[in-house]
Parts: sequence; structure tokens; C-alpha cells
Amino acid sequence: MRVLVRIPLEAVRDVDFPRLEGGYLDVAALAPRLPGLAKVWVADPLTLFENGAATPSPRIAATQISIESDRSFASFALADAHLQTPLPRNQQKLFWKQVFFDVALEYPIQNASAAFAIRPAFANLGERVDTVLHYGERTFLLTGDPDAFPLDPSWWQATSLFVRLGFIHILEGADHLLFLLCLVIPVRRFRALVWVATAFTAAHSLTLIASALGMTLDALWFPPFVELLIAASIVYVALANIAGGRGHGTWVLAFCFGLVHGFGFSFALRESLQFAGSHLAAALLSFNVGVELGQLAALAVMVPAVAALFRYVVDERLGSIILSALIAHTGWHWMWERGELLRKYTFTAPLLNAAFWAMTLRWLMVLMLIWAVYYGVQRWRERDAGL
Repeated sequence: MRVLVRIPLEAVRDVDFPRLEGGYLDVAALAPRLPGLAKVWVADPLTLFENGAATPSPRIAATQISIESDRSFASFALADAHLQTPLPRNQQKLFWKQVFFDVALEYPIQNASAAFAIRPAFANLGERVDTVLHYGERTFLLTGDPDAFPLDPSWWQATSLFVRLGFIHILEGADHLLFLLCLVIPVRRFRALVWVATAFTAAHSLTLIASALGMTLDALWFPPFVELLIAASIVYVALANIAGGRGHGTWVLAFCFGLVHGFGFSFALRESLQFAGSHLAAALLSFNVGVELGQLAALAVMVPAVAALFRYVVDERLGSIILSALIAHTGWHWMWERGELLRKYTFTAPLLNAAFWAMTLRWLMVLMLIWAVYYGVQRWRERDAGL
């Protein structure tokens, strides 16, 4: 496996680079040291896995110093050819802070058709490090030191990864957990809440999948606007608890708010979809399964905890008011903060955009289908009740 890597030479620290008069880089004096620098700063942080096992250390096949304007890494073939050319001459007068350090690594592998995974750990190169990785037709954009991930994931790998991501995301999302807690406070019956949570999942699945397929507004103000609506949904349900209403715990309302929360899930999922490979549909479905499992796990803790609180610590009505007031207070602060963030964006009306009308038409078709299903279920229930 031949791997080509380009990093800024400036990122190679703790090295006294030889310089010519005028501060220019002495490339001829640096040349013998390049393989050693390549091992420490490029080869050692990069781990390749073949069928789950780490491959032996790579061979430093070539090194190169490139000027900032060099575009050979636009393709593998150009970069590979560039690495075979001689090093720049000192007469070119290069500054060490304005050049790239290119390295070609060769990893011994057993089978070119094996399942390969990679872990690029280049976070030590700077305060913030973004790694762009090209493999075949795929491009990955990585931040910091990611965990090892398959370069060409199988269906099972994509499914298990996104189930785990969905499960973790719901448990780490404070706003989504507070919304669930608002639904738990007036009901506290796990079986009834399972259907509510399922309606919430079904709704956010629609908007999440639609967002992944590009059926959303492509505007900078849209993500903060959705986050504002999520905070508003929490405040609404919390205030309904304080007012003593119980109808807000129905699956219909959970479905409506789930449509909004689904956009929030999609923003978190966009960066992870690059790890789905060719299994986009499986990844989206698996992420929703993970979210549903996370919600059920949260309900399994919230329902008995709230029930015990109202039974042994505080009166049910007073406890509902106190808990809901705390949640409403938190949601109100989120609304304020997210509203301030939204104000920083310039609103651009999408009404003259043809893509906006195409997206609107698609959503009308989806909503009509949902309404048809709902209407059919209601008529079926009425008929059974009449019988």
C-alpha cells in the first residue's frame, strides 16, 4: 500500500533547519535528514490496518520539499510523479515556513483486496489540524486525531458505526434529553412513552434523511434557526407542564417537534456520513435506530427516577412545576443565546430560488403522504370502534 502525505514543513518542530545567508532554507544540507524527519513526523503517527491487524512499519520510499504554489497533490498520479523528481536547488531561495514536506510511504500488505482501516494521528502538528484523506473516489475530512476507521466500510461496519453514533448522540444531546424529560414528567408510564418516543423518532427520521439528501435550505442562517426552534420546543412543553396540560404528551405533538429536532440531528450527522462509504441508506437507518435505542435507554432511567421523586420526595404537582420551571429556564437561556447567534447572520429570502420551490414541493408531497397515513389509521380505528 503506497501512501503519499503532505504536511507543512513549519509543523515539524524542535528542528534547527539549516539556512543559507538571508535566512533561506539550505535544502542540500537538509536532504540527508529528511528520511528521519519523515519517520518521526509522518510514518510514526500514521497506522494502517489490514483485516483488523496493524501492518508492519512502512518504508520511507521518497521525500520532497515543495513550494506553496505546487498543486501536484490534486491527484495521486501527479503527487507520486512529483515525489520522484529531484529536490529543489538552493538557488530557488525557499523559506522553511513557506514550503511543504512531502513523503511517500510503502506499507507491506498481504492482499490488495483486504479490508483496510487507517488512523492518522497528526494532531501534534499544530493547535488545530485538519487532515484531508483521498482513497479511491472517496475524500475524508478529519479533525484532530480520529479513531481508526475503515477506508471502504462493509455494510455491517457502517451499520454498527452509525447505531453507536446515534446512541451516543442522543445521550450527549442535553436539549434532546430535556425535551424527553418534559414528556416524562406528566406521563411517567413507560409503555405510553415508548409510542411517543417512537413518533418522535419517526418524525426526526424524515427530516434527517431529507436533509442528508439535500432537501433543506442551503443557507447559513438555517442551522442556528433550527437550534432556536429546538430550544423553543423545550420551553413550550415545559410551560405546558406548569400549566397542568397533559395533551402535549401525545404522539402527534412529539411527531411535530420531532420534525424540528431531526434537522438538528442532521447537522451533527453530516460530518460522519463520510464514513458510510457506499452504504448511505444503511447509515441513515442505523443512526435512527441508535437514536431510538438511546431514547429508550434515557426513558428507562427517567421514568422510575421521576416516579420515585414524586412519590418519596415532593408532591407530584409541586414537583412537576419545579422540574418544568428549571427546564423552561434552561430552554429560555438557550433561546436567548441562539437568538443572539442567529442575529449575526444576514437573512436571505429563498423565495426567488428555484431550488427552494423544488424543495417545498417535495416536502408538500411528504406531508400529504403522512396525512394520508394518519387519516387512514384514524378511519380504521373509527370503523373498529363502530363494530
